Amino acid sequence: MRGFRVGSAFGIPVRLNWTFLIVLPLFAVFIAGDIAELVVVINQTFGATMDPNQLTDGNLPWVLGLASALGLFTGVLLHEFGHSLVALRYGYEIDSITLWLLGGVASFTEFPEDWRHELVIAIAGPIVSVLLGVGSYVVFITLPPGVDAARFVFGYLAILNIVLAAFNLLPGFPMDGGRILRALLARNQPHAKATQQAAAVGKVFAFGLGLLGLFTNLFLIVLAFFIYIAASGEAQQTTIKAAFEGISVSDVMTPGESLETVSEETTISDLLARMFTERHIGYPVLRNGDLVGIVTLDDAAAVEEVERDAYRVEDVMSTDLYTISPDADAMTAFQQMQQNGVGRLPVVNEAGDLVGIISRTDMMRAFNVIQSGGPPQTLDQPISGPGFQ
Repeated sequence: MRGFRVGSAFGIPVRLNWTFLIVLPLFAVFIAGDIAELVVVINQTFGATMDPNQLTDGNLPWVLGLASALGLFTGVLLHEFGHSLVALRYGYEIDSITLWLLGGVASFTEFPEDWRHELVIAIAGPIVSVLLGVGSYVVFITLPPGVDAARFVFGYLAILNIVLAAFNLLPGFPMDGGRILRALLARNQPHAKATQQAAAVGKVFAFGLGLLGLFTNLFLIVLAFFIYIAASGEAQQTTIKAAFEGISVSDVMTPGESLETVSEETTISDLLARMFTERHIGYPVLRNGDLVGIVTLDDAAAVEEVERDAYRVEDVMSTDLYTISPDADAMTAFQQMQQNGVGRLPVVNEAGDLVGIISRTDMMRAFNVIQSGGPPQTLDQPISGPGFQ
């Protein structure tokens, strides 16, 4: 979840995704257009007697709409801080909190696998929302009748924060309720299996939410889509992590003796010919035996066909390299490739020597072997073989 940083608290960066800049004014407009109806709801819920006519004059609805929308997203932000501060207490690192189209996301560097930790972390967010709802209600009943504009905002936030807490507790993994469900399932079975079960429930929930959205609110369809995708993605990530437990980069990489490399002087036309015959789409670039770059098919394809005899690898290769140690966990390599948007990582030892390369192809080949029932502990040779890398 990318976004631009707007500040930090408790050492946690706070970011805004560009979609937030769209949804905030939209929420303000929707609230402003429904002021009269919302006043009725607040009056009925809390037994109040606010006059809708006094809150719909002039530009006041737009002010109330913006104030309420900002208050709502402030509540979402504090909800995410509830998760994050508890996670920090348990020793987990929080990469950032990002506000976006569908609310907020706390990005963990690593998700907790201890079911007790996940249970407490997951429930912390809804507890914060409930406390915000109760606090807003206290302010609502404390304010005198003469300041109905402020009473409207706090009455609205009192209801919305309680609704937010209740909605998040529904079992739509990876929502809070889904994480609570996974934590409870993980008490007596492996974390990966509990994730698969919680994700299956989350997908059913997303399907039902999408159907409901067809007849009520199209926003629910968007929400259902993201719940389904997120549930599938986290289930896949957890399955891969479980499969690679105890597997190091050296077990999966293409080792140095089998590694194909190119020199800086290789022409782009010769490079493409090698890619076709050797079935590789990425090569380490060496200068006097030292790693100086990586060149990929995308780099080569960016050169016009008529110029490929004139251009050399050194003209197009990437020199900003992400490398990894052969002793690192294979899952760490997988995550690093995802985070940096690269398809392969040079494997470099402590002396700085290139000893291999690990690619997404290597990872998927190893995963397929492990999933087929081959115990990694019995493998005498690294899991490697022919294929595009």
